[in-house]
Amino acid sequence: MQRETTGKTKISAVVRTFNEELNIRECLESVSWADEIIVIDACSTDRTVAIAREFTEKVLIQVWLGHIGQSQFVTDRTENLWVFSIDADERVSPALRDEILALDLANSAHDAYDMPRRHYFLKRWINHSGWFPDRNIRLFRKDRCYWGGYEPHDKIQVPGSLMSLKNDLYHYIYRDINHFAETKNKYATRTASDHYETGRKSTLIHFTLRPLFTFFDRYFIRLGILDGLAGYVISVMEAYGVFLKYLKLYELQKKLMRFPEKEAGGEKS
Repeated sequence: MQRETTGKTKISAVVRTFNEELNIRECLESVSWADEIIVIDACSTDRTVAIAREFTEKVLIQVWLGHIGQSQFVTDRTENLWVFSIDADERVSPALRDEILALDLANSAHDAYDMPRRHYFLKRWINHSGWFPDRNIRLFRKDRCYWGGYEPHDKIQVPGSLMSLKNDLYHYIYRDINHFAETKNKYATRTASDHYETGRKSTLIHFTLRPLFTFFDRYFIRLGILDGLAGYVISVMEAYGVFLKYLKLYELQKKLMRFPEKEAGGEKS
């Protein structure tokens, strides 16, 4: 679907990448309606950049600045006021595309729009487990909004009005169980490092009782049980992630590492 630009406010689509040759083509096809597409690549060693250049001349090579820094860097380099941010493993559904193109952004009273994100895992769409609707802010005015949050959980900060869209952003979240476990481990390292630097503390309760509550919450309260095996795996792995995060933070604050001088965050995703 081609975008009708006459009388419409232009939108820039931005994508962060690092070794995403298996994902980037379908991602960029799903935002082909945007008036500008910018890919910011963190020095990939596969064909990500070559594939991205089939869709746009604006492919920036930038050493990883962290999730927040990388997102803000590319946002600041867009030509248009309105920016749509998407990850390489995400796709704009046709219904979401049409909903965005129907917006009157020129006269919008809102500074940003969020949308439900639906995850695909273990060969099925997840409808519960705390993974849906998983609303994310992805369309925003760059003059009124900015990237914040904490590593690795970057999030658009909206000082003004936020409006919700109804159609889904698709997310092909993990390739397999190994990818899930590796991601939880990396994110736990980054979050623990961020919490340590900001003075947050971990106690025995945090890495004993909190993981148990997380499993109970995901599987029973948020109805992960209705997502079958996938729901059980998600509940276990989310509890595992909480366990690792607080245990790693405890390790940092108690100086339990063999080489404490090498305390550091993680790698790029």
